[in-house]
Formats: sequence, C-alpha cells, structure tokens
Amino acid sequence: MPFLHLDERLCDNHDPVHAFNTVALRRLRRSWDRRARVWDHHGAPALQPVIEAVLGACNVQPGNHVVDLGCGTGQLSIPLARSGARVTAVDISEAMVDGLSKKAALDGLDNIVGVVSPVQAVDLAPGSVDLIVSNYALHHLRHRDKQALVSAAMRWLRPGGRLVIGDMMLGLGVSARDRAIIGSKLARLARKGPGGWWRIIKNVGRYTLRLREHPATMERWRRYLEDAGFSAVTVTPIVAEAAIVAGSKPDPVRGPA
Repeated sequence: MPFLHLDERLCDNHDPVHAFNTVALRRLRRSWDRRARVWDHHGAPALQPVIEAVLGACNVQPGNHVVDLGCGTGQLSIPLARSGARVTAVDISEAMVDGLSKKAALDGLDNIVGVVSPVQAVDLAPGSVDLIVSNYALHHLRHRDKQALVSAAMRWLRPGGRLVIGDMMLGLGVSARDRAIIGSKLARLARKGPGGWWRIIKNVGRYTLRLREHPATMERWRRYLEDAGFSAVTVTPIVAEAAIVAGSKPDPVRGPA
C-alpha cells in the first residue's frame, strides 16, 4: 500500500481549516507514533462498538471514494476497502499509517492509499468524494477547526455523499447526559484507590482546561453539520461518551436524503 507524507510547511497559512499549533502537532504525532505498536491490542478493542456503529452508518458502495480521517491502523479503512471502496486513509502518525500498510498488504488490498498528515492539512478536490468518515480522532481538534473541517467536507463531497463521525461527544457537565457520564467515570476511578484518585485529579484538570482534548457535545456537532448545509442530520449515542453524527450532502437531482 503506497502512502504519502504531506510537508507541514504546505499547511502554514491563515485558512482556519489548516490552522494548528505546530508544537502541539508535533507532540501529538510523537504520542501516536509511540502508541502505534500496541494500538491494535490495547486501544482499538475498546472502541469496537463505536467502530461497528460507524461502519453501519456509512452505506458504502463498491467503487465509492472514501476518505478516513484519523485512520489509525485501519479499523475503518480495512473493512471499507474490503467492501470495494477506494480508501484514502489519513493519519498524523507515520507509524500508524505504516501499520495500516502492512495490514493491507497481508489482506491483499491494493485499494487503500495512506496519507501522513494532520487532518487540518487535508485538501481535496471539490465534489470528488462519496464518503468522509472519522472515528475518535476529531476531539483532538479545537472547535473552530472541527467546524471548518465540516464545512470543507461539504465542498469535497459529491451530491448525495455522506459525512459520518464517531467521537467522544461530551460537554462540561451542563446536561444530564454529561453529568451521568462524568459521574460514572469518577466513581469507577475512585474505586481503584490512590491510583484512581490521582487519575481523577490529573484528568479533571486536563479535561476542564481542555489541554489535550476538545470534545464537543452532540448538540454542537449537529449544529456544525446543519450550519454547513448537510441534510438528514442524525446524532446517535452509542456507549458512554461515544456518539455518531452523520449527514448527507443534498442532491438537487434526487431530492432530500
């Protein structure tokens, strides 16, 4: 499986879709490179219910051009390619894309192209894609970059194309859902004793200050898609904080999705 490496200098402009903090970007890349070796055994299995739900929402057809943003080692890209889609798999980590390449080769798949790039740097031809999909990657983007990416996805998709995002969708405790999820996680950590208490202190500071992750609520994700012009927008809770938002680009020939 071939893969491309986008030069970060190509992304150094003032377009909000491409705006990112270079230091944070490099730190994130190093973090995911370190995790790539064990991701299939320790990271991906916990996301399996979300992966299955995202794949079920894709409605992919043989020959479709699919872009997988934050592809990891291919939890979405591999099954989408097996279904006959042409997949462009994008990830910030070269180690992750290399792992995907090896899995694709073992599977005999030649319809995946890997791209090593932050998702904020992706730029595609207008109307060139049938499906844009992402799973548990976009909460690392700041909110303005999420919104800009959704708007860009609308341009990249062909009429009738779909955007499907599975992610951590959680606020700061304003809604009853937020409070129930946060309370459940705190109780589970507290039962682990001093180690769990330390994780509570560390994670509360990290989460409230949004130092590394920037999850958006289900309502905010719905608004991003609707404001960008997507139709038939749905938001579906999956498990704990995980949810899926999906929408279609209107097709003036076929009518509403």
